[in-house]
Amino acid sequence: MLDWLRRSPRETPSLTLGERTLPIEIRRLAHARRLTLRLAPDGSAVRVTIPRWAPTREALDFARARADWIERQLARLPAAQPLAPGATVPFRGTSLTLTHDARSSRRVRVIETALHLGGPPESLAPRLRRWMQGEARALFLADLADYAPRAGVAVPALALTNAQRRWGSCSAKGLVRLNWRLAMAPDDVRRSVVAHEVTHLVHFDHSPRFHALLGDLFEGDLDQANHWLRRHGRTLYAPLG
Repeated sequence: MLDWLRRSPRETPSLTLGERTLPIEIRRLAHARRLTLRLAPDGSAVRVTIPRWAPTREALDFARARADWIERQLARLPAAQPLAPGATVPFRGTSLTLTHDARSSRRVRVIETALHLGGPPESLAPRLRRWMQGEARALFLADLADYAPRAGVAVPALALTNAQRRWGSCSAKGLVRLNWRLAMAPDDVRRSVVAHEVTHLVHFDHSPRFHALLGDLFEGDLDQANHWLRRHGRTLYAPLG
């Protein structure tokens, strides 16, 4: 049953679906021509993008009218599984089976399709997150070192993020931010995001020149990589918390 909550203007508006209440995040963009709605990758919020001129009430009504769609998207979210021996962890598009022995070294080792580590079981999740972030940094640095020279720019500074709105971003000062969870995605998907941000170092827009350079830089199928992220991107937020 849908329950529409009316709140004080100072409070974040929300939408209640059954026993779950989601905040509604409204983003106004100068170039937006219509209202669009999506669910945060981890299902934590409803996000509505609207033109600058559109009233807030219109955005809220827009989200309310699509409650059934939101519920269907929530139902598709992967269920979080406990990090215990036998659990699977995605890495570079494959699934690794977690193997744990408290008496073994805490160092994470990948052997064929298994992820081995020791130490206390209660610290498995934070240690695996740190390991995945370290792997992501190494992969991103290699990707940037590949794409930047071909784009004719210096290798940019890198920052890891866990942002839920974007997989990557590039600041006007040339800092590239990339979501460490992309280390769990297939290599071509990760590299498509890196290539996208490197292209922004040359063209800070989405003009025809931007798309032409991105097409030259990225060696894979951009449409296929984007489709994978749209279809499977949320699954990268279930493992490791």
